[in-house]
Order: sequence, then structure tokens, then C-alpha cells
Amino acid sequence: MNYETVIAHHVQGLNRSGIRDFFALVQQMPNAISLGIGEPDFVTPWNIREAAIYSLEKGKTSYTDNLGLYAFRREVARYVERKFGLSYDGQTECLIGIGVSETMDTAIRALVNPGDKVLYHEPCYVSYSPSVQLAGGIPIAIPTHAKDNFALRRADLDAKWEPGCKLLILNFPTNPTGGVVEREQLEEIAAFAIEKDLIVLSDEIYAELTYDGEHVSIASFPGMRERTVFLHGVSKAFAMTGFRIGYACAPHPIIEAMMKVHQYAIMSVPIFIQEAGIEALRNSDDAVASMRESYQRRRDLLVRRFREMGLKCHLPQATFYTFPDVTPTGLDGKTFATRLLQQGEVAVVPGTAFGTDGHDFVRASFSTQYAKIEKACDRMQRFVESL
Repeated sequence: MNYETVIAHHVQGLNRSGIRDFFALVQQMPNAISLGIGEPDFVTPWNIREAAIYSLEKGKTSYTDNLGLYAFRREVARYVERKFGLSYDGQTECLIGIGVSETMDTAIRALVNPGDKVLYHEPCYVSYSPSVQLAGGIPIAIPTHAKDNFALRRADLDAKWEPGCKLLILNFPTNPTGGVVEREQLEEIAAFAIEKDLIVLSDEIYAELTYDGEHVSIASFPGMRERTVFLHGVSKAFAMTGFRIGYACAPHPIIEAMMKVHQYAIMSVPIFIQEAGIEALRNSDDAVASMRESYQRRRDLLVRRFREMGLKCHLPQATFYTFPDVTPTGLDGKTFATRLLQQGEVAVVPGTAFGTDGHDFVRASFSTQYAKIEKACDRMQRFVESL
């Protein structure tokens, strides 16, 4: 069988995830310390796990509405209003999905026609451009830069916009850079979206992990609620990555369109998982605050140690990622990460996994225990000094 003629052309043309390919190498080195995966080292708080267990004990094993359990959608609407000042109807304007990745993909497939152009900023999470391509769209990357703390500026948008652009994907705070946008910058982006008649997909999964300043959603600006799909979930701030809970809030016509895509691909999220989500949003603020405090202490350690090694590293104001520039070592990001793994037994992710603009960078996560980060820094320092 000639599988090249079997596999769809648009799938053959996709690159594999640079994160997963690199970690296939890491798994072959059991003594390596990983600063690579963006996954909290905390176990999901007990009250949330207990809610899932109790749901199963009660025999809740059925399908739910395609949009999600109404009690959970209502809780999502309450949480989003309490935390972000955004008002949505849990009955008609919220959809529960399998993580933000699935809700983002669902939104793109619901909105993009073949040939539509989609703006997004790089470096960025690995799935945005492939999701646009899988929907038949044309991704247009907008570079962001360390000198701007990886924020997106109105001038960057003006430089890349062209006729046929329909969507703008935002991810602030940003994976992998930890970049944020200030209120004034976001206001300018909102004005641009209105002027160009763009729909904005706003991935704000790291909002609760903001250490400095305030987090503002673009959906809160005048004229933006009607043209924004607000995407969020519980994976990161609530240490619930394996639960795979994401949600989307948007005007009813968009949610209805997303539901059609979601129902034919996913049907619905497991009911006991959704009941754990209710407990997370309703009763876990203290646990989130405690984890955020721990992450901030780790961030300060990792950034200080990178700078002491002579690497240029901006201070991420949110997320649990640092994105140091490794060019002072004479190496590019991929070579640095590969040699660091082989010679120093520390895993970081080459910046190119997040777009070509990450060529000179690596992503190092501080979602690992403080003591492990200290040990990893000692190893990295010896590696850098050996170059």
C-alpha cells in the first residue's frame, strides 16, 4: 500500500509537535531533570478529586448535553463574571470541551472557511497554526520580541494584516514566553479588531497565574464581547491537566456553531469530570492562590539563575514558563537544548517548537519542585561554563 496516496495531503504537510518529539529523547534518559512539560507538579486538590469520586459513587456515568452539564455551564458563567467581569448566559453562551486545545480547534473549524486568513502571534502554543491549516485556513504569524516582553503591538498587527483576514488568535498570558499585554496595548488591539471586523479567539488559560500587574480580557472592552470567543479551562491554575476540561464563552450563534462541530467529534465531556469542574470553580480559590505563590518563588529563582549564567531572560509576568535567549553561549536554541540534555541531563524545549521566531530561545518551565529547579540550574551552569 502506498500510504502517501492514502493520507490526506493537508495532514501530510503538517509538522509533528516539536515538544513531543523532543520528549521522546528525554524519556531515554531517566536521570534527566525535566523543565520541559507545562504541567503542575501539584496533585489536583483533594476536594476536586473527591467530587469526581463521589459522582462515580452516585452512578453518574451517562452522557450530558452536548454543550455540557448545565450546572457546570452555569458555574462557568458565574466564575467568568467573578474573575473577569464578563457576563454570559450559561444556558446558551457556554460550551464545555476537552481542554482549551479542543475548544480552540472547535472554534476555528466552526468559523474558518477554506482560504480564510487567520492572524496569530509567535512564539505561541504549538497547535494554533496546525489547527488553522486543518480547517483549510491560511495562518499568518506575527512575530513578537523579547525587547517588548513578547507583547503584541498594534503596529505589528498593521504590518501583517491583509484582505481576507477573518480571525485573530490571542494567547495572553502566553505559552511559551510568559508575555502579557498591558491594558493600553490590549485596548489598541481591540480597536484594530473592530476596525478590521475580526473575530478574536482569546486563549486565557494562564490568567490566574499572573504574578505582576492585572489580567484583563479583551472581551471586556466596548464592542468586543460580540466578536470574542473567550477560551479558558482548569488544567493549569487548578492542577487538573489530566481531567481535560476546557470551556468557551461567546455569543449564542457562535456557541451553537461550535456545538455542531463538538457534537460530531466529541459528543460530550464525561459527567463525573464536569462535576469535578464545578467543585474546582466553586471552592478552590485558596488552593489556586497557594500554588500561584509557589510558582512565583520558583520563577524568581529560575530567572535569577539564568541571568547569573549570562543568558538574557526577560521576567515572565505570568504562566509558569521562562524563555531565555541562549545566543550568548554561541548556540542556537535547538543545539543548546540537545547538548544540555546529552551533557547536562536537563530537559528544556527548543524555542523553534513554538515557531521560527523562537530560533534563539529555549522554554524552561518552573512547574517543577523548587529543589529540582535548583539542581537543574546547577547542572545548566556547569554546562554553560563548559562551552
